[in-house]
Amino acid sequence: MSVFSVEFKVRDYECDMQGIVNNGVYFNYLEHARHEFLLAKGVDFAALARDQIHLVVVRSEMDYKASLTSGDQFVVTVAFEQVSRARFGFRQMVIRQSDGRVALEGLVIGTALNERGRPSIPAGFVEKLTA
Repeated sequence: MSVFSVEFKVRDYECDMQGIVNNGVYFNYLEHARHEFLLAKGVDFAALARDQIHLVVVRSEMDYKASLTSGDQFVVTVAFEQVSRARFGFRQMVIRQSDGRVALEGLVIGTALNERGRPSIPAGFVEKLTA
C-alpha cells in the first residue's frame, strides 16, 4: 500500500483557548490531504462534480493521540483502500515532524454518488488510486 503525504504548519488561529489545535480543525487537515492525494493520482474533483459524480464522506473515525500547538510542523498521510463495492476508505495520520509522534489516526470512508444520487464508483477510479 502506497502512502501519500502533505506537509503543514499549525497557524495561530487554528488553536483554542488552551493553546492546542481545535479538534474540528483536524477535519480540514485530513480533507486537504485527501484532495491533494486525488490530484496527485490524476483525479480532478471539480471535473467529477461537473460530470454529476459527487465524492462524499459517509463516515469519519478519528482517534486523537497527542496535541499539536501553534507553529508545529506536521505531515498528514493518506493511504487508499477499497472497503466494499460501493465504498472506499482513506487511512490517515497526522504526524508531528519534530518528534515523529502521531497526533491523530483516522479512517474516512466515502462513496461516489451519480446524477441520481445513488452510490456508483466511476470506472477506473479505484485503479487510479491504487496505482
